[in-house]
Amino acid sequence: MSGFDLAALLERHQHEFGPVLPVDLNSAEVTRLDFTAQNPTLAQADLRDTEAFEALVATLLEEKNALIGVGGYLENRVIYRRSPGLFGDPAVPARSLHLGVDVWLRAGTPVLAPLEATVHSVADNDNFGDYGPTVILQHELEGVPFYTLYGHLGRAEVVLLRPGMTLEKGQKFAEVGPHPENGDWPPHLHFQVIANMLGREGDFPGVALPAEREQWAKLCPDPNLILQSRWLSA
Repeated sequence: MSGFDLAALLERHQHEFGPVLPVDLNSAEVTRLDFTAQNPTLAQADLRDTEAFEALVATLLEEKNALIGVGGYLENRVIYRRSPGLFGDPAVPARSLHLGVDVWLRAGTPVLAPLEATVHSVADNDNFGDYGPTVILQHELEGVPFYTLYGHLGRAEVVLLRPGMTLEKGQKFAEVGPHPENGDWPPHLHFQVIANMLGREGDFPGVALPAEREQWAKLCPDPNLILQSRWLSA
């Protein structure tokens, strides 16, 4: 695990980040969505049916007169039951602690580099319920490297990327993907910040065991340090 405090580093540079999406995540059209067991709407939902899941997301947004949903960081989620075995052995406690922020919005929305970056790695994690097309960018602040992960992207843009390519701050490099190519999810962006890739390429755990919350929160600090949405503030 990482030995430095990435959260403190990001806090010092909050004024330098550009948007990850070309939408205002502080607007009244945005709302926070809850995918924990505390949300009774999820109790009877058939989450393995992606079209039904997408209709559920639309209903949750409509109930709050919103067009975009955000949330998920360190949320202990029930929605991973749609992919038994993907997030761990079904015989042991499930990985259900979400390590990124999800932004639920329409497929085709551009995804932008929030800071000057180098493409670290690219992969198509195409298991049902996985990330689908995935991009990991490497950034540097104060001489310290760190990484941002973008999951559930569109395939057409991602196949054009190669490790080592450089991106300017604000440059479009991908789009929010449609299902089924996005890992078979309702359209959304999974955005995660990572201090140390632990030797991985093209993939990184986006969900952890709740009992390991402290160590994973240090390795993957709050993405809202970059997104800066009032809806994600405590």
